Amino acid sequence: MTAPHPLVVRARRLADGLLAPHAEQVDQGEVPVGHLAEIRRSGLLGLNAPKAYGGAEAPGAVVRETAEILAGACCSTWFVQTQHHTPVLTLAKSEGAVRERLLGRLATGELLSGVAYAHLRAHPRIPVHATRERGGWRFDGRVPWYTGWGLNDVMLLAGVTDADEALFAFTQARDQPGLRASAPLHLAALTAARTVSLELDGLWLPDEAVALRTPHERWSATDRLRTVNANPAVFGITEAALDLLDVSDDETAARLRPRVRKVRDQAYALSDEARPHEHLEDRLALRTQAYELMRTATTAAVVAGGGRAILLTNRAQRLAREALFLLVQGQTAESRRVHLDALSAPEPVP
Repeated sequence: MTAPHPLVVRARRLADGLLAPHAEQVDQGEVPVGHLAEIRRSGLLGLNAPKAYGGAEAPGAVVRETAEILAGACCSTWFVQTQHHTPVLTLAKSEGAVRERLLGRLATGELLSGVAYAHLRAHPRIPVHATRERGGWRFDGRVPWYTGWGLNDVMLLAGVTDADEALFAFTQARDQPGLRASAPLHLAALTAARTVSLELDGLWLPDEAVALRTPHERWSATDRLRTVNANPAVFGITEAALDLLDVSDDETAARLRPRVRKVRDQAYALSDEARPHEHLEDRLALRTQAYELMRTATTAAVVAGGGRAILLTNRAQRLAREALFLLVQGQTAESRRVHLDALSAPEPVP
């Protein structure tokens, strides 16, 4: 048997020794700086980063497994740190000066980054405009969701230019001239991840801060290919719910596990073996099936837990709320339509 990857071992150690034992407490408060300090030290923030910059360049299977482990242990902590990987991948492909300034510091965990780009999916509506000004770029508009405020060091901010380009640039994750954050939003789940909205009124960033500038249509096509795949965090929450069921109703867990394993194996096989633009309908179908299995497993954990499952200190209800969150996280109009169609499909004729 092949030994597990060192980063998988570290993720499991963090999950079992730190994240899971405190997950209910974190859920009712906020992600502790100490949790993120341990993740910084673990090397997990460099999962996708080039080795030349201090990263691990880990295989896709390792990236997925660590995401499952962290999300299943404490979804709020997972969600803060998962934002970091998009900036790392963006810089790894960037030819701008900001690559040399930030990539090594992000890869080693010296800096933790968040992202402010999901609003690009609202196109042709443009929530954030990026306008050429004084040898740099002026950002105006509103970012509806930004996670990790007060926890991240930097952010990757996106806007749309007059030429209909998606422009991504780095700035410090703090209030500054032209950038103001709301109070943390109170959400049904993952309030602990400190999500805010950002008001942009003339935030100016120099050309040296720009990591990517590409036609929005090209960015959107690439984004679509990423968002059709099943999210490993979904399987992490599902497995955590099944682990609870093992204690209270192992029969139900035993019936559900093979179904979860089948969908997981099929979804990951497509990610590894098919080209990014192939089998998109199959990928979306598997994504939807993964959601439904997560919903079934977390609901079963609540049912098996009885009245105590409604207590905010109970793990089953936390997992059920986190599952609700993952239903809309990273959602596009296309994935929403496929999921709604599956939910409203007529019952098969007996």
